[in-house]
Amino acid sequence: MSVSVGVLDHFNIRTRKLGDTVRFYEDVLGLEKGPRPNFAFPGAWMYSEGKPVVHLVDISKTDEPQKPDSGVVHHVAFISRGFSGMKQRLEKGGFEYDSRQVPGGDLWQIFVNDPNGVMIELNYEAAKEGAGSAPKERADDVGAR
Repeated sequence: MSVSVGVLDHFNIRTRKLGDTVRFYEDVLGLEKGPRPNFAFPGAWMYSEGKPVVHLVDISKTDEPQKPDSGVVHHVAFISRGFSGMKQRLEKGGFEYDSRQVPGGDLWQIFVNDPNGVMIELNYEAAKEGAGSAPKERADDVGAR
């Protein structure tokens, strides 16, 4: 019998900033708020290409402490399109971000934090990003932050 973990289905964020977090994933990353089962706790599901890839749980009315970042998970990555457009969107919104080229030049990346401190990595295949210029290839590692 063959066994496979498969592909990432979704990630979950427990937040005291539900509205800000929904707006970030909608306005910055372009995800859409969509249908969510009628759980006994508030939250939102954020969709990309018809799939609920980010699940948000509102903990603002609980005693659960808000974690300052993503804990032991360093970042969450998306295969993305529109490198130049995303950079413009982030700059227009006043978001700090880091862009870089993976050594070898085939992959361009953007790193940005959501309102909860979760680092989001956006990966762009250079060959599919016809317009725009490549970010500088850097020797430092985003893992150092």
